[in-house]
Amino acid sequence: MTIKEKKLTQIALTAAHIEFNRGLNVHAFFKVHDSAISQDLVQDTFIKTWKYMEKGGKILVMKGFLYHILNHLIIDEYRKYKACSLDVLVEDGFDPGFNDCARTFNAIDGKAAVVLIQLLPIEYQKIMYMRYMQDLSLDEMSALTGKTKNVMAVQVHRGLERLKVIYMNQGVRE
Repeated sequence: MTIKEKKLTQIALTAAHIEFNRGLNVHAFFKVHDSAISQDLVQDTFIKTWKYMEKGGKILVMKGFLYHILNHLIIDEYRKYKACSLDVLVEDGFDPGFNDCARTFNAIDGKAAVVLIQLLPIEYQKIMYMRYMQDLSLDEMSALTGKTKNVMAVQVHRGLERLKVIYMNQGVRE
């Protein structure tokens, strides 16, 4: 880029800054709701435009080009990961309460299901005990019983289905 072209680019960009800066700031503020961020985005818009013109890029409509660049920068700003510390949230009124109800209900339901395992036929009682009380894998269960892994999977499934029926019929969960 020659010195004359650089001077013309500078004049064009200065004129665009004078003419469109206020409108760009209003547009950016309307989108991001933060004055400092909107001013930064507008400045970045002019910097990107300068770099584009410096590389020899031609701009037919300056206003449209500036708004196009600004809109892309706004989208990038929305997509940015914004970390927020717990201290800031607490200062703003957030109270991280502790709710253990779901865990308590699951524990109670689990204890009720363990009691109901005794109502299953003996073959399913053993399988359900190994799978859910001893937390054995299908491979370990098949090694202990001498049956194939597939047979173990089928028996676990059938035992679980029978347990669900007993569980619902006992009125434990409605």
